[in-house]
Amino acid sequence: MRQDAEWMCQLDERILEHLDDDTWSTARLMSQHFRSTCSVNGIENRCATLADAGLVAPVRDGSSMFEITTIGRLYLKGEIDADLRQPTPAPRPPHAVRPGWYA
Repeated sequence: MRQDAEWMCQLDERILEHLDDDTWSTARLMSQHFRSTCSVNGIENRCATLADAGLVAPVRDGSSMFEITTIGRLYLKGEIDADLRQPTPAPRPPHAVRPGWYA
């Protein structure tokens, strides 16, 4: 039995299952495959969140193609608790960080 987390939604499950069946996919291809009301941008956002949690990964840096990771496969098998895989956002780039004197 899968152990999902509060931060996960039903779309995350569908994305992971789709990537488990296919080698890789893009948000546009998944949107066409799901035939749902979810937009391409919505799927891209969920893929980014799943990537931050380590459940999926871009095929190449900066690529819009995603593949499932080993951790993602273990989650689908019910061997990993998703609550232990909280998404960690990427650090802010240097130009977006306030200087120390600002605080």
